[in-house]
Amino acid sequence: MPGRIIGLALVSFLLACTFPPGANAHQQKTAVTRILFNPNTGNIEVMHRFFVHDAEHAAGLIFGERQALMESAESRALFSSYVINGFAVEAHYEDGSTAELDLTLLGSEIDGQFLWVYQEIPQTEKVVAMTIVNLALRDVWADQSNLVNIDRGGRVYSLTFDGSDEVLTIDMPS
Repeated sequence: MPGRIIGLALVSFLLACTFPPGANAHQQKTAVTRILFNPNTGNIEVMHRFFVHDAEHAAGLIFGERQALMESAESRALFSSYVINGFAVEAHYEDGSTAELDLTLLGSEIDGQFLWVYQEIPQTEKVVAMTIVNLALRDVWADQSNLVNIDRGGRVYSLTFDGSDEVLTIDMPS
């Protein structure tokens, strides 16, 4: 009988090491932003997508207390404010000039396991490149990766923010 107890204890220990508490609830540490030059609305639409679990965990760390993003519109507004304060787009124009896009926050929503944050601005003409800053969650986790896809005229241009990347530029010839 003592051998069986030791065997069960050993199996329990090995399982605990293999599947520690919270193993199924780990952070994905990836986010996706889509910038759409929408010909139907005439706007540049920005859609940030985060895993709710990641956003809630990060929000608790950032704001010093738990944020219930699924249940609380106030928590989502607070997190949305954090996202837009760490995101910026500078447009480069054909004539060589540049201007930071003054994106308007439209709001946020929960869709299944994702939190979406929406921004937009009326479309500007003759953009040939964009310089983007995307710090969301990257100030929380060093291994956070943020993908930005820019959809313009049926072409998709992509930037990946990882490692020490804070500002990236992409050419979008017309």
